[in-house]
Amino acid sequence: MYILKYKELIKNLVISDLKTKYANSIMGFAWSMLTPLLMMLIMYFVFNNVFRFTQEHYALYLLIGVTGWRFFANGTSTAMVSIIGKSSLVTKIYIPREILTLSVVISAFISSFLEFLVLIPLLLIFGASFSLTILLFPVLQVIYFMIIYGLALMLASLYVYHRDLGHIWEVILQIGFFLSPIVYPVSLIPEKYKFYYMLNPITRLIEMYRDVLLFNLIPGFIDFLLTIVSGIILFALGSWLFKRLSRRFAENI
Repeated sequence: MYILKYKELIKNLVISDLKTKYANSIMGFAWSMLTPLLMMLIMYFVFNNVFRFTQEHYALYLLIGVTGWRFFANGTSTAMVSIIGKSSLVTKIYIPREILTLSVVISAFISSFLEFLVLIPLLLIFGASFSLTILLFPVLQVIYFMIIYGLALMLASLYVYHRDLGHIWEVILQIGFFLSPIVYPVSLIPEKYKFYYMLNPITRLIEMYRDVLLFNLIPGFIDFLLTIVSGIILFALGSWLFKRLSRRFAENI
């Protein structure tokens, strides 16, 4: 498998991506945590005081949702330009092109993992308590990674041929933010729409993050099953589309 054969190259690409992300930044990684914190404060003021949500630990509820969404948004957006952004590695040497997309998603995975680690002390400071359910957090991250990587393979391969996809995806992310339970609880969704709403694996994952980090609950078996199946399907579709379109990458870059 190409991951094992090219593991050193993947490691170097991930390190390079992380260094580039925080290069020439005085605060470095701190910006990764400051951004969701500022977003949380703004949304807390708007939705807690204007709409008067009564969600328990609403600030933490928001922060977990925003941090979880950032993994999806950052992972897919940066991976979409992974082939175009490293065109010299596509046109001048032969490597499995999936490596370029994989390394970017791994970089987003590491950033997200660190953001959640920074989030844990904040949860304690603001009154949350932990139980053994927190041990399920890495499992959720791996499932999330599989979903994002599958989508990333589709986006990266399509972007080589259709550059307008970047603008379209930006709009989709904005819509998806408000169609996911980030600023509001799932209980506000009318029952007649809830079945369709819960088909979105991101919805289930964000709720599962809150279960294990905030409410000390073990997510339901159906939630695990549907998110894992979604990840497998997206990975299979992404791999198939990427392999089909990658034959002409060099001609279209």
